[in-house]
Amino acid sequence: MGIVTDVTNDGFILSSVPNFRDLGGHRTATGRTVRRGLMYRSDALHAIDADELAVYNGLGIRQLVDLRTPHERETLPDVTPEGAEYAVVPVQDPETVGAGFTLALTDPEKARRMFSDGAAERFMHQVYRELVTDAEALNGYRDLVERAAKGPTSLVFHCTAGKDRTGWGAALLLSLLGVERQSIVADYLASNERQANTDKWMRSLAAKSGLAWEDVMPVTRVRAEYLYTSFSHIDEVHGSFEGYVTDGLGVSHATVERLRERMLV
Repeated sequence: MGIVTDVTNDGFILSSVPNFRDLGGHRTATGRTVRRGLMYRSDALHAIDADELAVYNGLGIRQLVDLRTPHERETLPDVTPEGAEYAVVPVQDPETVGAGFTLALTDPEKARRMFSDGAAERFMHQVYRELVTDAEALNGYRDLVERAAKGPTSLVFHCTAGKDRTGWGAALLLSLLGVERQSIVADYLASNERQANTDKWMRSLAAKSGLAWEDVMPVTRVRAEYLYTSFSHIDEVHGSFEGYVTDGLGVSHATVERLRERMLV
């Protein structure tokens, strides 16, 4: 068995989009490596500085997969790379708990109920259960896997902060590729140092809602226990990760093999 290395890709490809990063470089349990330059994960792609557009367009991205809700897409429309297909692939029903938190922050009374006195942590665990069982999530993540497997690549997928919906998408893809759990968690936790854009936005919303930053912070960070909530809920509902892939997502063995052929060396 090869040595498994934790790769968190700490360098900033785009400083104006701090959570934009390459999923390549991770080692699998069998010693193979995820190719670089084929799959990127990101936060929202509306704020790319003009002086970074050449870098962005030069990455050769051919698919941009937007995991956000309609409200988010309309409020902050993406900058799509030259020559890329823009694909709307929502993974949250707008009526679910997780999809409505930004709107809740505009209502001080609702915000206090949702986020104060430790409620923010409970909220996050609920979000991570929804990401692996909600019908919209199952359809969306199946679409993401199939797009990654079929191409064209390179591909970037993102949400707003690039940490929760995108975090589960990355964990799913890396798991299918055979990357070990410790490396998947390390990649997931790397988002915590890349939330400058999200912090500015969330601090403003929290202040308008009269909430203490400490009450809101659990929503603005990733924690290993959030990700483990998804994996545990999968085991509860489907018995195993493999059961989730085949019965929940409806992703075929052939699609997984095609994904590995494209993404591993």
